[in-house]
Amino acid sequence: MKIGSVALDNITVLAPLAGITNLPFRLLAKEAGCALVCSEMISSNGLVYNSVKTHELLRSLPAEKPLSVQIFGSDRSLMAEAATIVESSGADILDINLGCAVKKVLKTGSGAALMKESQKVEKILQAIRRTVKIPLTVKIRTGWDSSGGQALKIAEIAQACGVDAITVHPRTATQGFRGKADWSLIAAIKNTASIPVIGNGDIVRPEDVLKMQNQTGCDAVMIGRAAIGNPWIFSQALELIRDNKVSFPDPSRRFEVMIQYLKSSVTYFGEQRAIRMMRSRLGWFVKGLLYSSRFRESIKQISTEKDALSRIEEYRKLLSSELGQTGPLR
Repeated sequence: MKIGSVALDNITVLAPLAGITNLPFRLLAKEAGCALVCSEMISSNGLVYNSVKTHELLRSLPAEKPLSVQIFGSDRSLMAEAATIVESSGADILDINLGCAVKKVLKTGSGAALMKESQKVEKILQAIRRTVKIPLTVKIRTGWDSSGGQALKIAEIAQACGVDAITVHPRTATQGFRGKADWSLIAAIKNTASIPVIGNGDIVRPEDVLKMQNQTGCDAVMIGRAAIGNPWIFSQALELIRDNKVSFPDPSRRFEVMIQYLKSSVTYFGEQRAIRMMRSRLGWFVKGLLYSSRFRESIKQISTEKDALSRIEEYRKLLSSELGQTGPLR
């Protein structure tokens, strides 16, 4: 599959997740076989007005390429200027958020609020397309009612404006992440579009990747919340695509990834900030393991990288004694 000039190795895409899909997380997804990773949603205003924290979200490494960077906003000029900043940062693809339904985003007229204003969307996309040469994509929802009419209209406009691919999350703006995603809308947009369509929504297990593609005909599948603490969902989906049996990570692999994520976060954010994050995030990777609640409780108290590594080692030894597993953590 290709998005404009960017060729993808397979059909899996990491969704942009606010507060989650930072560089350390994206590297885990990429290592697990994800073809295209995406940044957190980035404010166009923050980029243009040189917010240090906003510009930090553009940091990248060659190991994660190709990288898609998603921006949001409602001012045509600011969006176009932010698009230029993203392109100059080295991003491979620019994505425009037309689907975020968080109140603070909607209040600014951004995200899903724009799905009510198709003419404004058209002007924004035209301005951005004139500004940047890298592939341009949009991510949309169903709209503000369940008919899907707004999504079909925005998809038509996007294609006419030179957008290179469309991601469809078929839930209404008022649903948030509740209820069931209506995959039939993905199929409807795929049937009318001549550019690639990426499906998103209700991908919980690796089997759902094939199920969505078979039911909708979408060109690629975007995985979001199911990848949190479970980057292996990408490799497992690829195993199914290749007609292989799905393999599951053993506890030793989970510990390796935890340590990798910890160290990468410390390098990226600095120790103090990273450790505050790790107090909740290390627990992502032990879901379903024996004594996982005990481990999650213990890491709430960590204050240094050394302390975190010690708690991980203590938990590894506890599991080893229970499961008869040996070998040092790497």
